[in-house]
Formats: sequence, structure tokens, C-alpha cells
Amino acid sequence: MATARKSFWGVPLALAWGLVVVSLAPSSVNADAQPAIACSAVADDSVPDSAQAWLARSMVAGHCYDFQARAVTIDALGVRTLALSHRIREGVRQQVVQHLDGPSVSIERRSIAGYMASFTPEEGGELSASQAWAEHVASHYDISLQDNARVAGRDAVELRFSPRDQQRYLHAWWVDKSTGLLLKHVMSDHQERVLETFQITQLQSPSLYEGNVAGDVSTERPSHSWQVDWLPEGFIAQPQEPGQAVTNQRVYSDGLAAVSLFVSPVEQPMLEEGVHRLGVSTAAISLVSEGEQRWQLVGVGELPPDMLQRIVQSVRIAP
Repeated sequence: MATARKSFWGVPLALAWGLVVVSLAPSSVNADAQPAIACSAVADDSVPDSAQAWLARSMVAGHCYDFQARAVTIDALGVRTLALSHRIREGVRQQVVQHLDGPSVSIERRSIAGYMASFTPEEGGELSASQAWAEHVASHYDISLQDNARVAGRDAVELRFSPRDQQRYLHAWWVDKSTGLLLKHVMSDHQERVLETFQITQLQSPSLYEGNVAGDVSTERPSHSWQVDWLPEGFIAQPQEPGQAVTNQRVYSDGLAAVSLFVSPVEQPMLEEGVHRLGVSTAAISLVSEGEQRWQLVGVGELPPDMLQRIVQSVRIAP
């Protein structure tokens, strides 16, 4: 659910910048496959016995429930109320967010149900994709569990994620005990100042999808003529989502935070160099020259500004 919430329930920040990304003709493509997810496992009567187990259940639940909801987000841009819709139809995940404040805005996104961020262990491993994701998160954050919490009138567990270094933010989740759905997310800086709060205020009629999702899904890893020489430990390059056109963009994630990098030749109006705040996210922009061509490098992510700027400045373009 975390990946879905960050990439869709909030406004896609890269699109807000109006970035035009030009493909550099990838030289090779590697394919990965993700196994099917049995949604019936979410309805298992057994109660998760650890923070990691709750984390894994929450990820699967986010791909296996139909629901309607009301939510609120609070960040540097202000307070916004949202109407959310999440449906699964014939293996397709349909997410709709409608802004209830100001101008009427409704955004829809369709993706393959069950497609998750890639932290799958080596071939032959015994962990599922959701378990591998939770294990990866736990290797970079200390996770604490509080059992008796309540959000939007529903019993929940609270998970707190404290980073083991100074290269990422603190996170807190509230997960619905009944469904495993994420009800609330709070992100804070190292001084524990709240940067963003996302909270469902009313969860309406959640119903479990019958059957499996994401069977025989293949993903691609495009190879570009540029590379990143430095990333915070634990940030893994993510495969391209199925059905998406190949662009000169890469996404890296540690399981909770994500960074999107865009590299494009300077043939359109340039963005101002430096670090810019975009609500809860940060954008770092740099201009470099390679031969006679100038390039614009843009990184957008929910990381401390100095970390994001370091990532962007480490991008190297092949001659």
C-alpha cells in the first residue's frame, strides 16, 4: 500500500514540474517475473506476530481489497480532503482520487494488480515478494510495533520506522487490524517535525478480491547511457512497470522512500538549478555538459535535501 499511496494518492510531483523526458534508446532490457499473490491469504484468521509480518500483510492487502474512502493530507502545501476509490477488475487495479477542495480535480490510474516494488530475494529463496520487501525495509529501519491504536473508528496497529542512518526520514504507519489496509501515514524529519500526514477518515465497505493477482507478470529493466554513482544504502533500482513506455527515467527505492531521476538534453526551457521544496518532496536540479550537449538532471524524492542533491550530482553520462 505504501508504494501505491505515495505514487498516486498524492499528486505525482514529477508531473507537476511538467518534465519532458527524452528516451536515450536503451541498449538492453532484462526481464524479471513476479509470482501470483493469493488474496485469500489476507483473510487468514492468524494475527501477524511481528512488525515485519504486519508490514507484509499491509502490502498484500493494498492489492487485494476493493474500497471507497475519505481521506485528508496535511503538508507544506496545506490541508486537502480527498475521495478515494480502489477497485480490482480482471487483474487490473483501478485507483481514483478526487480532490474535494478548490477546483474539481479527478485523477485515475490503472496498473497491474499485485505488481510490487522489487525486493525479491535470489531465485530459490523461500520469501514471498511482500515478505522480501518487509525484510528489506527492516534492514534499514528499526521497526517498533504498538498493538492498541485506533484510526477512523477502526482498531489498528501502529508501526514506527526509525532510520539507522541520517540519510532518510522517519515514518509511522497505522494499519487496520481487520483488513491490513494502511489507514494513516506520518513522515517526519530527524528533529521529529512532521512533514506530511496522510489519513483515511472513513473507510467504506472494504471487500476482498476473490482469486489471485499478478500471475505471470514480467517487468523490464531498461539500460540507459547514464548511471548513478552514489545512492543511500538500501536504495534499489526498480523495474519498469508493465505497459509503460520506456523513458529516460529511473526509480530507486528503499521500500519506504523513493527517488525518481530524470535525464534529458537541454532542448526545452531549463529549470532553475539547485534544491526546491515541492510540498513534502524535494527536487534537486543540476546542469552538466558532455561534449557539445548539455543535459538537465532532475531528482524528485522524499529524502533530506542534501541526500537528494548528492544523488543527482553523482549522475554520470556516458560519452
